[in-house]
Amino acid sequence: MRFISTRGRCEPLGFGDAVATGLAPDGGLFLPEQLPDLSVRWRSWAGLGYADLCHAFLRIFATDVPDETLRGIIGRSYTRFRHADIAPLVKLDARTYVLELFHGPTLAFKDFALQLLGNLYEHQCRERGQTINVLGATSGDTGAAAIHGLLGKPGVAIFILYPDGRVSPLQERQMTCTGADNVYALAIDGSFDDAQTALKELFADQDFRLQHRLSAVNSINLARVLAQCVYYLHAWLRLPEADRSEIEFVVPTGNFGNVLAGWMLQRMGVPIRGFKVATNRNDILHRLFTTGEYRLGPVQPSLAPSMDIQVASNFERLLYYQLGQDPARVREVMATFKCAGYFRFENFDRDCFTSTRCEDVEIPGIIRRVHQDYGYMVDPHTACGFKELARDRVSVVLATASPAKFPDTIRAAIGIEPRDPALETLKSRPIIKHKLAANAADIARFVADHAV
Repeated sequence: MRFISTRGRCEPLGFGDAVATGLAPDGGLFLPEQLPDLSVRWRSWAGLGYADLCHAFLRIFATDVPDETLRGIIGRSYTRFRHADIAPLVKLDARTYVLELFHGPTLAFKDFALQLLGNLYEHQCRERGQTINVLGATSGDTGAAAIHGLLGKPGVAIFILYPDGRVSPLQERQMTCTGADNVYALAIDGSFDDAQTALKELFADQDFRLQHRLSAVNSINLARVLAQCVYYLHAWLRLPEADRSEIEFVVPTGNFGNVLAGWMLQRMGVPIRGFKVATNRNDILHRLFTTGEYRLGPVQPSLAPSMDIQVASNFERLLYYQLGQDPARVREVMATFKCAGYFRFENFDRDCFTSTRCEDVEIPGIIRRVHQDYGYMVDPHTACGFKELARDRVSVVLATASPAKFPDTIRAAIGIEPRDPALETLKSRPIIKHKLAANAADIARFVADHAV
């Protein structure tokens, strides 16, 4: 299978090259040249465990990776998850489930893709005899998961940009207290969107990119999105058959990659009813799905910091399909948005999506209500998903992070401070971070000085 750019100005690549490249050279995002039809396949996958299901799904796309090699990469990627089901589906009542995605090594859903991506990078470095420098920007969980997917891997250096003072203390410690020589946590003076903008400028400099063999670890990397498709399919196959056609997945998201994975699976022929996008006070996606207008606004720090985003990178992939897979139209819309900070869609198809917006003042009350009603503890991001659940369908809320990563908010809401041994050990380790301005030139100099 080959992969094309949403902006249509670079040659199609195989899976391995698309993963290694990350962001397409024309500034677009890679997508499969044609989405496969899974409607005749998913029935035979119903009894598979998580790793086997992941292999069955990804081998459709990773056609340039030998089958046994791919199986080994996937098998290694899920050995560090604490729960036997990898992504357990928890029933709260007859109409409500929680898909727990926080049992990986950094206690967040990003581990599903980034443990896999780390092993893919390691394989590529070994097979090609090359080093690679991996860059990413994070609003909290991506950075930690990316770092822990690449810790100590030979031939790899990882540089993670994050907004200084705008992630939770434990999220920061997961990035800055590893002690690994190949990890560089870059504390940026600004917001996540500032970090993401600087990162894209670095990747736009093709000479710099090629000289230092840069690859992107954010959800702009197609492997991230494809790996996340699997947990939707895994959950859907474990639901009672009578419920499957009525399922709405409720997805806390800021960068749109998490919900895009489910939506792409639906386009591949898995009959999912729809998706609810749950935003915090940074509600660019909620405004899009309620008004048809995609308008940039200021980033406001919140109790759900991983969603403190106003420019949803993965929206361009959805846009490509909404605009009839027309790269010229995608380029036009993205150029307009870059200049004006907004774009209004006249015929934006919102049939598959609903959305909610959750203010900071609401989050503690939702955490308290879920705990009282179900005896279940949710983190602040997952709490946003519990606002206004539909009662005429079955809801599967994606639990995106462990409550233990946000002890202050949980304690304030329900009087209980969740703890996790892996996080507790970080509190005694020194923080090592590098403070930089949010501009591409300063970041480029740092990367050049420390690249492998």
